[in-house]
Amino acid sequence: MTTNGRAEAAAELVRRLGHDFRNRALLDRALTHASVGEGVQPQTHNAPRDNERLEFLGDRVLGLLVAERLHRDFPEADEGALSSRLHALVDKTACARVGAALGVGSALRLSPGETKSGGRRKDGLIADAVEALLAAVYLDAGIEAAREVFDRAWAEEFARPADRSVANPKSALQEWAQAQGRPLPAYRIVARSGSDHAPTFTVEVAVEGYAPAESQGRSRQEAEKAAAIAMLQREGVL
Repeated sequence: MTTNGRAEAAAELVRRLGHDFRNRALLDRALTHASVGEGVQPQTHNAPRDNERLEFLGDRVLGLLVAERLHRDFPEADEGALSSRLHALVDKTACARVGAALGVGSALRLSPGETKSGGRRKDGLIADAVEALLAAVYLDAGIEAAREVFDRAWAEEFARPADRSVANPKSALQEWAQAQGRPLPAYRIVARSGSDHAPTFTVEVAVEGYAPAESQGRSRQEAEKAAAIAMLQREGVL
C-alpha cells in the first residue's frame, strides 16, 4: 500500500472512530507495528515508536469499559456470568472483528516484510492495534472520549448473543469429543509474539479425526479457550 493510500485509510479510520485527535502522534503510534523498527536500536533517535506500550494500556482501558458496561446493563447477573461475557468481549477474536469493521488493517504502518506476509489481514495485529487505538483516545482526551469510541466500536459485539459455552469452552469441547468416541483434545502452542509485558499466544487444538483449530490470546489459557471455541463453532456445536 502506498503512503497516500495508508493516509487515506487512517483518515477513514478516524471518521469511523468518531474522535478527532488533538495529538496526531498518538494515532500514528497506535497504528505502528513493532516490525517497522526491526534492526534499529530502541535508544536511537531514528527508532520509531511502536504500539506495544499503547496496547498494554489499551487492554486495561478496554477491560474497565467492558466491566463497567456489563455491571450497568446486567444488574441481576452473577460474577460468573459477567466474567464469561467479559472474556468474550475483550478477547483477540472480538478485538479483531472490531478492527475489521473499522478498517484498521489498511491504516497500519508495517515493515515491507510484514506487509508482504499479509500483516494487514492478521487478526492478531489488528486486535493489538485496536487496543492501542483505545489507549490513544484515552491519552488524547480522557476516559469519556474513550468510552464514546468504545460504545460505537463495540456496539455489534454487545449485540451478539452470549455463547452458552463461553464460560468453560474447554470442558464443552472435551464433552463433545468424548461423545464422538474420540480421545481428549490436545493443545499446543504454535507461536508466541509481542513483547514480554504484552505477549500474544497462538494455540492449536486437535481432536482425533478432525482438522485442528487455531486461535490467539494474551495468555496460554486464553488462547486455549479461544481455540476450543473456534473448533466448537466450526463443527456446528455452538
